[in-house]
Amino acid sequence: MTSNAHSNRSLRNHPGAAAVALAAMTVLLAGCGSSSGDTDDPLAGDKAAGDTVVVGSNNFAESILLADIYGEALKAKGVKVSYKPNIGSRETTYGLLKNGSITVLPEYNGSLLAYLDKDAAQTSLATVNAAVKTKLDSKLTLLESSPAEDKDSVTINAETAKKYNLTSASTLADLKDAAPELVLGGSPEFQTRQQGMLGLESVYGLKFKNFKALDAGGPLTQAALKKNTVQAADIFTTDPTITKEKFVVLQDPKNLFGFANVTPLVYKSGLSQEGIDALNAVSAKLDTKALLDLDSQVQLESKDPLDVAKAWLKSAGLD
Repeated sequence: MTSNAHSNRSLRNHPGAAAVALAAMTVLLAGCGSSSGDTDDPLAGDKAAGDTVVVGSNNFAESILLADIYGEALKAKGVKVSYKPNIGSRETTYGLLKNGSITVLPEYNGSLLAYLDKDAAQTSLATVNAAVKTKLDSKLTLLESSPAEDKDSVTINAETAKKYNLTSASTLADLKDAAPELVLGGSPEFQTRQQGMLGLESVYGLKFKNFKALDAGGPLTQAALKKNTVQAADIFTTDPTITKEKFVVLQDPKNLFGFANVTPLVYKSGLSQEGIDALNAVSAKLDTKALLDLDSQVQLESKDPLDVAKAWLKSAGLD
């Protein structure tokens, strides 16, 4: 089953996302990125004129950055693009996609499936995407998913990683011997969820010394991990705090935390095959490490997301 964490933050609006959305809004108000003069009211329901592809984004920084990547990749292939950034929740953007007001939107496959069918099982990337396609409005389709994921994780601080010789290549199973000496932090719900402490024990055999109730990957959890009040915590995998504080994300090879692969959601009749190929090429190149780096540039270094998008596309040979 998809995690309750993903269900509850179906747009990725987990506690702490307000700060991210505020950062995104600050970027937008400063006239940065795709929002500078490219669009009128993002909630306007008019379809794009002629052959213009409208790239939308939800109201948080990562979605805006991904929209810029998609839009600039399309432009590089000669596709005419306009932007509707920072729109709002999935409830709004999904409707705008269905009526053709948006042509392309960055999505997260498992989170989208949870929105469309909260009871759907998530056993593999292929089954998740197949299930999404059966649940989507007939006018929409999902393109190829990227390896990049923004999802729950058990992340340890640098001190703990050093003490137990753990690296970003280490898995949750590698934490088994150390877990009885560690305090785990996360939302109160994380303590009682299968895709939380229950699953960590049943799937990976992890029994922690204690659990400290904080927030869902937000500032309380980040601060506790930094201060070593907790040694492990539920942190989202593209949170720039990981880079800033040199946290180490442990790999989840058994997919306890489900799937949240960045995937283009498309209004079928609004995108040519050339456009489809361009977006699939982006998905083939974008992984979690790259996305974390790009998010860090925007959210920690206050770089213009459009500039960050263009630089990454160039480095990936997609400009």
